[in-house]
Amino acid sequence: MVAALLLLAFLCSGCGQSQADVPSAVQPPAPEVKQAGSSDEAKPIESPPPVVPTGFAPARICILPLTELPSSTGSSQAVTLNAYVGLLDAFGCQIKAPGILRFELYQYVPRSAEPKGQRLAIWPDIDLTHPATNNRYWLDFLRAYEFKLDAPAGLNETYVLEATCMCPDGRRLPATFPLRGGK
Repeated sequence: MVAALLLLAFLCSGCGQSQADVPSAVQPPAPEVKQAGSSDEAKPIESPPPVVPTGFAPARICILPLTELPSSTGSSQAVTLNAYVGLLDAFGCQIKAPGILRFELYQYVPRSAEPKGQRLAIWPDIDLTHPATNNRYWLDFLRAYEFKLDAPAGLNETYVLEATCMCPDGRRLPATFPLRGGK
């Protein structure tokens, strides 16, 4: 009988913290309201600052492996570089966001800590801050942007494509991608 009571007491006690020890959510102190008849001057009631969601702005940029530099049919004919760029938030989800994108093409330096060699091409900045322009480049089924860039002719080696997103808040998000020229 004593063993049954001890077992019952053990099972009912649980293994959690007592309610007095459980931390509660921290609430900001409520602003004091002064009565008009009090000796102190009446102060305006301060409202709490608005909650700004974080983590939904672009945190990094990636150049998707669909990016390609097709071969040109003639030696002097320009080719179109198809660049696919994704913007990722702090949670790693691809998002659509305003910004300015800059593309640069560099010569590839093999067996080097810095694979970017001489810059071969730089394209005009693409302003994605206007909603209509942003939507024109956006591919919803890929959750990425597609850009068709005119590339110099005769690109038959390996290159480094660099994309930089300049965010409205002043941050610069770079990404590089090794790119094989068409042969």
